[in-house]
Amino acid sequence: MLDFSQFEYLSFDCYGTLVDWETGILGYVRPLLRKKGCEAGDAEILNAYSVCEPQRQEPPYHSYRDVLAGVMWDLAARFECEISDSEAAGLADSIANWEPFPDTKSALERLKSRYKLAVLSNIDDELFAFSASKLGVTFDCVVTAEQVQSYKPTLRNFETLLQRLSVDKNRLLHVAESLYHDVVPAQQLGLATVWVNRRQGKAAAATRLIDARADVEVPDVGTLADLTTG
Repeated sequence: MLDFSQFEYLSFDCYGTLVDWETGILGYVRPLLRKKGCEAGDAEILNAYSVCEPQRQEPPYHSYRDVLAGVMWDLAARFECEISDSEAAGLADSIANWEPFPDTKSALERLKSRYKLAVLSNIDDELFAFSASKLGVTFDCVVTAEQVQSYKPTLRNFETLLQRLSVDKNRLLHVAESLYHDVVPAQQLGLATVWVNRRQGKAAAATRLIDARADVEVPDVGTLADLTTG
């Protein structure tokens, strides 16, 4: 078990870790596909999403709005249906309606009493603003893909976070749901990591599952708050 007293900052992935993006994704994609006559199941949609999104995030950099529109075109092709430009753009618009997990707000409030908090997210500034207003705390630092002009798991995103925090890497604990986007690259830079394993009992997830192990595994951020603040 980590010595949580050594950390000054906790940095969080946002979508999938703090915000329930899978419910948000399915809430937009599922009814759209059904309207097109496609009865794809939730597991099929999420598995397809976990493949399409990282491909769309490959260089050169495109805004997350453009990434999500591209993902929608890819999903339409996979499920053999036709969508309009506005329907492709609608997934990004739906982020305004995505909600935090039930444990998120109270956990962040508890963690904020002990640590400085940061966000490192594959998102546009404009889109993160929708979520930030729902999370209940003011973050000490927010680093987005738009600011860095690249997407995790690129190390540059994590290096930018460390530079902005001006903190020794041993004083930063990175917390995330994605082993692929977050835990592995953070470990490559020598950061301690927490895997928020929200996929327990699920047949599929919107993030790619890879063979990696974080320093600590928890089922939700509330459990992390229990471990670190008592």
